Amino acid sequence: MSDRSVLLVEDDFFDTMTVQKSFEKFSIPHKLHTAFNGLEALDMLLGRNGVEAINPLPEVILLDLNMPKMNGHEFLAERENHPALAQIPVFVITTSSMDVDRLSAQNLGVAGYIIKPLDFETSHDLVDSMSLLETLLK
Repeated sequence: MSDRSVLLVEDDFFDTMTVQKSFEKFSIPHKLHTAFNGLEALDMLLGRNGVEAINPLPEVILLDLNMPKMNGHEFLAERENHPALAQIPVFVITTSSMDVDRLSAQNLGVAGYIIKPLDFETSHDLVDSMSLLETLLK
């Protein structure tokens, strides 16, 4: 496996498993790191609070919006304070189809916005998004 990676920031176990299965299905050779909230993701990206930094930084971040401790919007705002992190493309994966969430995420520089549910067998949006992600990562 290469040292290229993707960071998934997702608090739902089943959604995490779905993304892992999608990586396998599309033979994406990147290592998948997982954080369960925005604070944990920042610790992994910045190497703080006793957490070893992801090195090199991931090529893409897949981000849920609704999480405990630090939600996706807060993570995106904090990410802007770190120039190296602000350069990493972020794709939001969320249950929220609310325009206010989509606009807020877009204003914070996300590269894409994917609406859940992430049903591995029936979600065409996920399959299309994973195909796009695969293309971006090559």
